Amino acid sequence: MTQLPSVLITGASSGIGATYADRMARRGHDLVLVARDGARMEALAAKLRQDTGVAIDILRADLTNRDDLAKVEGRLRDDEKIGILINNAGAALGGAFDQQSLDDIERLVALNTMSVLRLANVAASRFAKEGAGSIINISSVVALVPEFGQTVYGATKAFVTFLSQGMNHELAPKGVYVQAVLPSATATEIWQRAGADTSTMPTMMAVDELVDAALVGFDRRETITIPPLPEAAQWDTYQAARHAMLPGFGNMHPAERYRISN
Repeated sequence: MTQLPSVLITGASSGIGATYADRMARRGHDLVLVARDGARMEALAAKLRQDTGVAIDILRADLTNRDDLAKVEGRLRDDEKIGILINNAGAALGGAFDQQSLDDIERLVALNTMSVLRLANVAASRFAKEGAGSIINISSVVALVPEFGQTVYGATKAFVTFLSQGMNHELAPKGVYVQAVLPSATATEIWQRAGADTSTMPTMMAVDELVDAALVGFDRRETITIPPLPEAAQWDTYQAARHAMLPGFGNMHPAERYRISN
């Protein structure tokens, strides 16, 4: 019987990450759980070990701390049993862009983009050499909707979406599958941590429904999975419109509409 790959999950102490841990354990995968809250991960691991019998390691790390991030990178680089990376750790930031502090913005960007980039790069380097592996990056529909007003958060998630698409383009021929999951508002602790008043927010998707839908997309090997989107054809239309612009990007001269008339 072929041994299932181990799964490394960041942000695994609660919410989406903890639910992925539950689902992957129930599929028979051993786990490496990564988050800041060691006690919550230990409690989750104890339950999953009892329920499923899989092996679970705990790696306490703050992914905005370079030394902690390096520990996780090392585990991904050296542990050849890990064949799936779930880049889930992330945060939001309350308030309007002009009222947010640069220090808060820098921490958000470090967590939502640089940790995702570095871990994905380390995993991809090994997976490509081995000719197999999967990377799941948790993005957000906010990446597609600047009108939502979450400017920095949305920009970090746009980075994650583009990164995932570019990685998939480069790595799929080498046997590596990359999926970006774009949730809508989901009932997790991210909102309280950002200082949002959840009582004023619309009804949110349950986290178990979100993860179960994302795993359907994973099993189908989708590059982009948007669980709340009713019609797949809407995304196809969006992609077709983007592709229709590509020939124009190669023009040697500005388009006629930008030329100064005499």
